[in-house]
Amino acid sequence: MDVQAIEKALVTQNWEPSIPENPVSNIAKAVVRGRFGEALKSSYAQQLFAFRPADTLKDSFDFSASLTQDEQEDELLHMVFAVACLNAFLQVNWTGPDLDFEPIDILSHPGPPDYSTDTLNRLSIAELALGGEPAYHLTKYALFLRIAQLLLNIPYKHCNTIIWWQLRTHLAHQQVIDEPVFLSDDITVALERWQNPFASDIPDLAGRLFLEHGLLHHTLRQDKVAAEYFVKAARATDLQYELTGALGKRTKFQQAELSQLVLLAESRLPDEGSETEVVSSVDENSQPIVPETLVLNDDTLLEQTEFTSSKSSSSTLRHIDPSEQPPLHPLDQCILLSLCLNVRNTSPSHGLTLEQMTPYVSRVITHPRNWTIHTMALLVRSRLEANRTRTAERSALQLQALVDQIPATDAEAAPVSERLRYIHSISLPPKWELERELASRFISLGVIKSALDIYERLEMWEEVVKCHVSLERPDRGIAIVKDLLSGNKIESEAVTSREKASGATTRLQRFDSAREAKLWCIQGDLDPEHAVEHYKHAWELSKNTSGRAMRSLGGYHFARAEYEPARECLQTAVKIEPLLSRSWFILGCACMRLEDWLGAKNAFARCVTIDEEDGESWSNLASMYLRIEQSKKDESSADTTPVTHSNKQLAFRALKEGLKRSYDNWRMWSNYMIIAVDIGELAEACRALGRVIEETTNKPDGVMLDEDVLDRLVNAVTHVPFDSQEAREASSAPSDQAQLALNPNEGHGLLPRVLDLMDRVVLPRVSSVRVFRAYARLMTWMGRWEDSMKAWMDAYRECDAGKLARGEIDTLDDAGRGIWRDAVSEVEEIVDILKNIGVRLEASGSTKKWRLQAKSIVRTFMGRTRENFEDDPEWHRLEILLEDMKQE
Repeated sequence: MDVQAIEKALVTQNWEPSIPENPVSNIAKAVVRGRFGEALKSSYAQQLFAFRPADTLKDSFDFSASLTQDEQEDELLHMVFAVACLNAFLQVNWTGPDLDFEPIDILSHPGPPDYSTDTLNRLSIAELALGGEPAYHLTKYALFLRIAQLLLNIPYKHCNTIIWWQLRTHLAHQQVIDEPVFLSDDITVALERWQNPFASDIPDLAGRLFLEHGLLHHTLRQDKVAAEYFVKAARATDLQYELTGALGKRTKFQQAELSQLVLLAESRLPDEGSETEVVSSVDENSQPIVPETLVLNDDTLLEQTEFTSSKSSSSTLRHIDPSEQPPLHPLDQCILLSLCLNVRNTSPSHGLTLEQMTPYVSRVITHPRNWTIHTMALLVRSRLEANRTRTAERSALQLQALVDQIPATDAEAAPVSERLRYIHSISLPPKWELERELASRFISLGVIKSALDIYERLEMWEEVVKCHVSLERPDRGIAIVKDLLSGNKIESEAVTSREKASGATTRLQRFDSAREAKLWCIQGDLDPEHAVEHYKHAWELSKNTSGRAMRSLGGYHFARAEYEPARECLQTAVKIEPLLSRSWFILGCACMRLEDWLGAKNAFARCVTIDEEDGESWSNLASMYLRIEQSKKDESSADTTPVTHSNKQLAFRALKEGLKRSYDNWRMWSNYMIIAVDIGELAEACRALGRVIEETTNKPDGVMLDEDVLDRLVNAVTHVPFDSQEAREASSAPSDQAQLALNPNEGHGLLPRVLDLMDRVVLPRVSSVRVFRAYARLMTWMGRWEDSMKAWMDAYRECDAGKLARGEIDTLDDAGRGIWRDAVSEVEEIVDILKNIGVRLEASGSTKKWRLQAKSIVRTFMGRTRENFEDDPEWHRLEILLEDMKQE
């Protein structure tokens, strides 16, 4: 038996006619073609699924039993039945249509009469709870997923793709539970180390595995790792793609041709043979069976960009006409949609992100190839269009159409095998998540009642409570949760009515512990006076596994400034659910309040690992690097331990990352500026100072300018010789590079940045003595004597001497005499400066009358202050100064 060929057919969902027929291969063929009932009701399946009621489903089956006389055939049958159960589960919960059989139909000796499909489903859902997160309680036929898990976890020797199917099972399981839960290290290592047996020969399968690895990391919110896998998938399939520009029109009334963003893409994979050739064919005239694609029907926007040029600015794909691109292989379409998800997850939340994503989706939608892929593409387009005025209506209607088309069972619907062929290669959500998204869309449109109806039908009580709060009826939300916990309100009415006929117990007894614990947490949120009791009860009820209970309790303590218990609860919560960045952030804040700088640093580091777009966590992480040495010092010592240079460098890098996400946060720029000065990155300090001034220009408190930093920047420029050759020789840059490039943090290397800062940012907004003096020193260093004199005069006008000369300072009080004496020194200083600069101006042929200006300054100052200070012992200094100027 060609086991590898059958494994390949199962992975690709495409049966090769060359595979020899026998009882085992016929069962595998039925699974590939989507006839799961035929496979799971076979005689081999009846032997395998002998059911003996026990405490757990694992103990209820003996999957080690031999089905044939051949060990290799036994293993293959086990794997085939696992694949059949997994794909049947995905069909009923993801793609539709409904199955024509129930899980209990595949079991032999199903046990006592009260073991119904719903009983088995309830047991399966309870066992699918992971890391304290409950599985969605209305998941249909959860027994199939649980059986698939159990079958794939038994030892295998001959089947090479077991690890791959385990990966696919993990992907499905993560989407069934409420929040993703990090996999154990054993599972992660096994997935990473497994070698794809098809990688060297079949690029299609090599690309699939990379893509599915990336989707798992995407589900676990590890977006950077996911991006790397998506790129690996594109390389494996040799997908050629490039985001570029081409001339075209976007609106119906547009006259001028403008550059439009377009994704050029070309597949290199050969199109696979298929039993459903009408769907998979690359023939552009074929009409694949895909979901309804709603047209825009807008009075301004075109349905698609009309490219008026057949040439793009691309270099590698220049031969492709943007308006007539060739169809892509379905797997390459999956890769493009995944790359589109990565654009969303790794770019800041602004309009450019939407503009980047749209060409990816348009490229896939243009040539429909597969029902499931086209569904995902329409879903992504619906998300993109949700917040645009002209497309919001189509967005909501398209999402409604996608929800409505899933249960389709008519003859015109795409066959099951076609729907499931690429289900593992895209991030299509299950049916209930799709409906939840529709309800969320209704809320954004203000249609809360329609959203409430959907949430109630899905029995998502947390969302139901939020809707009642939005409708200003919080009491109804409280009543619902209380009724659920007391057993007065029944969930899943149809299921319950069937169980009543068989003597089923109350609804409260039907809750699994994880789900009941979550309800108690909701009750705690709604009842603050008894919140602690409810959260602790949820924790005990879950047998210390409910992450929701601990993070709710931690948040409760933190809000009341009870930081020690908050830290303890949140530390427990993040151990259970390490993927929730909000829990890590609050834990970091609690550690900060307790001056546990090391603990806070670790918490904020986890925040930015999970969500790189969290600018606030980057800022806090930088602060912790600057404080972390304090946690290492001897508590008996009163001396403050200085921050090491390495920690300052780490703080600098953290702030640099944070500013990419919070570009308008002037406080972060200010901190970045100070650290940059401290570690000698003066070019960055110069940029940061400019950003602080620009961002605070219109603030009520006025412009924030750190004059010490400005002086430091000017000093860094002027401390080297002005002659460029001498500056290179004196540069602190490495000697072998000194002749090639100047140090950007001093002298001529820093000069352009400081000049731009002064001329464009500082001087138009700030008038102060230190600013003008700093600019004057810069002009003096450059030999721009007229600009230097003007700057010194501006500085004089802003100092106390200038204000006294204009009568803007009252000097009649006791402090006035001290101000006047300092002003005398300022007058002497400006006269001396004018004398030195004036000589240089005369040498250069300038006719500037600096002597008259100097005399005028002294006389004006003396005339304005004579009445009050002529009797002061310091008055003679002014008389001597004036006399010296006359003699000159």
